[in-house]
Amino acid sequence: MSRATVHGYPRQGADRELKKAIEGYWRGSVDAAGLAAAARELRAARRAEMAAAGLDEIPVGDFSLYDHMLDMSWMFGAIPPRHVAAVPDVSTAEGALNRYFAMARGAADAEPLEMTKWFDTNYHYLVPEIGPDTAFSLDASKLLGELTEFTESAAESGVAASARPVIVGPVTYLLLAKAAAPATGGTDAHDAAPGFAPLDRLDDLLPLYAELLAQLGAAGAGWVQLDEPALACDQPQAVLDAVAHAYQTLTRVAGRPKILVATYFDELGAALPVLAASRVDGLALDFVGPGRGNLDGLAAIGGLGGKRLVAGVVDGHNIWATDLAAAAATLSALTGLAGEVDVASSCSLLHVPLDVELERRLDPTVKSWFAFAKQKLAEIVTLRRVVDGGPQAAADELVANERVLSSRRSSPLVTDDAVRARLAALSDDDFHRASPYAVRRAAQRSVLQLPPVPTTTIGSFPQTVELRKARAGLRAGSVTPAEYEAAMRAEIASVIAEQERIGLDVLVHGEPERNDMVQYFAEQLAGYVATDSGWVQSYGTRYVRPPIIVGDVSRPEPMTIGWIGYAASLTDKPVKGMLTGPVTMLAWSFVRDDQPLGDTAKQVALALRDEVADLASAGIKVIQVDEPALRETLPLRRDRWQEYLDWATAAFRLATSGVGDATQIHTHMCYAEFGDVLPAIIDLDADVISLEASRSKMEIVGELAEIGYPNEVGPGVWDIHSPRVPSTEEMTEKLAVAAAEFGDRAWANPDCGLKTRGYAEVTASLENLVAAASALRRSRSAG
Repeated sequence: MSRATVHGYPRQGADRELKKAIEGYWRGSVDAAGLAAAARELRAARRAEMAAAGLDEIPVGDFSLYDHMLDMSWMFGAIPPRHVAAVPDVSTAEGALNRYFAMARGAADAEPLEMTKWFDTNYHYLVPEIGPDTAFSLDASKLLGELTEFTESAAESGVAASARPVIVGPVTYLLLAKAAAPATGGTDAHDAAPGFAPLDRLDDLLPLYAELLAQLGAAGAGWVQLDEPALACDQPQAVLDAVAHAYQTLTRVAGRPKILVATYFDELGAALPVLAASRVDGLALDFVGPGRGNLDGLAAIGGLGGKRLVAGVVDGHNIWATDLAAAAATLSALTGLAGEVDVASSCSLLHVPLDVELERRLDPTVKSWFAFAKQKLAEIVTLRRVVDGGPQAAADELVANERVLSSRRSSPLVTDDAVRARLAALSDDDFHRASPYAVRRAAQRSVLQLPPVPTTTIGSFPQTVELRKARAGLRAGSVTPAEYEAAMRAEIASVIAEQERIGLDVLVHGEPERNDMVQYFAEQLAGYVATDSGWVQSYGTRYVRPPIIVGDVSRPEPMTIGWIGYAASLTDKPVKGMLTGPVTMLAWSFVRDDQPLGDTAKQVALALRDEVADLASAGIKVIQVDEPALRETLPLRRDRWQEYLDWATAAFRLATSGVGDATQIHTHMCYAEFGDVLPAIIDLDADVISLEASRSKMEIVGELAEIGYPNEVGPGVWDIHSPRVPSTEEMTEKLAVAAAEFGDRAWANPDCGLKTRGYAEVTASLENLVAAASALRRSRSAG
C-alpha cells in the first residue's frame, strides 16, 4: 500500500493567528508563555487538519516562529557572537526568544542575519553565518518537543498517521550559509577568511546530525526527512562528493530512523545517481514543472531498487487544481522504479494559501480551478487511492476533476484576442529607449536639477493602523469612497510635507492606498483575480496575498495617476511614479501554467507601458518600475538561464521604453544574490537602479563596479527589515563606498520600502540618511 504525505504545511493559521501572537510578543501584549500556547494550538490544528484529510505520514518540525533556516542555526548553535552579546541571558523563555528574534530582526547594537530568497520562491530565509571557528552545539529540544506533541496527541485522538521529522540536510544548510571570519572581541567580522567556505565545516557538523538522528530514533521516529533542495541546482563534483560522504556517515548511525532525502523545485540531475547509490532509505523527488526531468533521470539509472520513492506529483508551488489523470499516469510510470511509490506534494505547501473555501467572493467556477493547501491534501489522498486501487477507486473524483479542467480551458476569461493581436504587432523598436543612456542622462540632469548623491526612498511609507482601517472600511461599506479618498489625500499631503521637512531630493507619495505592491495593480488589471484570505508567508510575520493570473492581461484604465498627480501638485520637487515591473508581477502572483511565462510577462509589460506613458504625459519626470524578483525567478538550472533573462529583460524594456529622454526610469531590487544576473541588470537599461545592500555589507557595489555598470546606482544604506535606526556615521560610511565607485552616479536610499516600519524610526532614519548624504557632499567638495 502506498502512503500519502506532504513535505510541510502552512504555519500561520486560517486568520494569521501566528502573526498576531508573535507581533503581540514584540509589542509586549503577549508574554513568552502566551506565545508558546498560541504556537501549540496552531500546531495541533494543522496536525488535525492533515490527519483528517487522510495523510498517512505527517511532517513534524516544519513549524517555525520565524524561519526554518533560523531554527536550524539555533538548533546547531550557529549563533553569531553579536547576538550573544546583545542578549547574553537565555536562561528564561523570554531571554531565548529575544536572542532568537535578535538574529531575525536585529537589536540595538547587533544587525540581524542577512535575508534572501529561498530558491525561486518569494519566501525569505535567514542566512546562517558560519566561520572557521563557529562552535557548533546541539539543542534539539524544539524538534523533539514537537515530535512528543504529535505522539501524545495521536495516542489521545486515535490518529493512525505517523510523524516524520523534517530538517534541512547538512549539505544544503552549509551551501546556503554565508562565510564569516573568526570572531574577535565579541563581535563578528563579516568578511570570510581567505579560501574558507562553510561547506569546509561539514565534518564538524556531521557528528551533531548523527547525534540528532540518534535522539530522534530514541524518541520513536520511524523516518526522518532531510531536505537537500540545493542539489536541484547545478553543483560541482566537490559538492557531489560531499553529499556522498555526508550520507555515508549518517546512514551508519546506530538506532537512527530511516532517512528520506528530499529535493524539490527542479530535477535532481547529477546528484540523483549519487543518492541512489548511497545507503539512504528513500528519496522524495519533484515531478511537476522542471522537476518532470526526474522521471527520465530515474529511468536512466535503472531506478532506486528497493528504496522508497516519495513522488511529488501535486504542485506545491502553484494553486491550480491538479490534472489527476496526468498525475496518475506519472505515478504509473514510476511503478517499478522504486521499492515503493508514495504520493506527495512537490515541495512544502508553505508556498500556497491555506484553504480556498475561505474565499467567499470568488466566482464559483473560477474558484473550482484552484487547489490551496487543504485542497491539495485531498488531491494527494485521491491519488493514493488510484495508485492502490486503480482509476475505479476514485472514479467520481476523476470525472469531477476533468470537468473542472475542461471549464478552465474553455472559459472566455482565459483568452483576449485584442491583447494577442497587440503583442503580435510589436517591433524591435518597442523594446528600446529612443536614445542611449548618456543622451538621456544629460536631458534628465537639465530637467531635474538634482544635487550630487541625490536622496530618495524606495516608495512606500508606513502603513498605519488608520490606513488599514480605512481600506477595510471601504471594502465593508462603512467608509464611503469620498471619505476614503479624503483620508488617502490627507496622508499623501502629510508624507510630502514630512519629506520636504527632512530634505529629501526626490519624493514619493507614500503609497497609502496600496495593500501590496503586486496585489494593488492586479486588482486593476484584466486577467487577474485577487483573494481575501489567500495569505502566504513571505518572511517572519510578513504575509502577502499573491493574486492569480487566470487569463490574458490588459489595463482597462489608468491605475496610479490620480494619487501621484495629486502628490506632485503639492511640491516643486520631483515626485516618483511608482509601478511594479512585469517579472515581479509574475513572480509574486500565482501564474498561468497553460502558456509560456515570457508571453504572460509581455502582456503585463504592455499594460504597464500604457501606465508609464500616461504618467509621463501627466508631467511625472521620474518613474520607478520595481523588479525585486528578477533574480528569484531565475531557473535553478543554468541551461535555462539565458532563455529566461532574454524575456525578462525584454519585458522590462517593453514596459519602460515608450517615454522621452528626459523621463528618468528607476528600478529597484532587493533581498537576493544578484551576482548571477549582473549582465541582465545592465540589459534592463534603467537610468537609475536601487538595490538592497545594507545587510550584505555593500557587496553589490563592488560587483557592479567590477562589471562596469554604466548607469546610476543607489545601494541601500539602511536595512528597513530591522527596527534599529542606523546612525548618520554608519550611513555615511556606506555611502562613501558607493561614491568611491560611482562618483556622481551614486544615490542615497534605504534598502526597500518603509511600509512595515513605524513613523518614529522612519523619521529618525531618514533624517540620518539626509545628513549622511550632506556630509558626503561636503567631504567630496572639500576633497
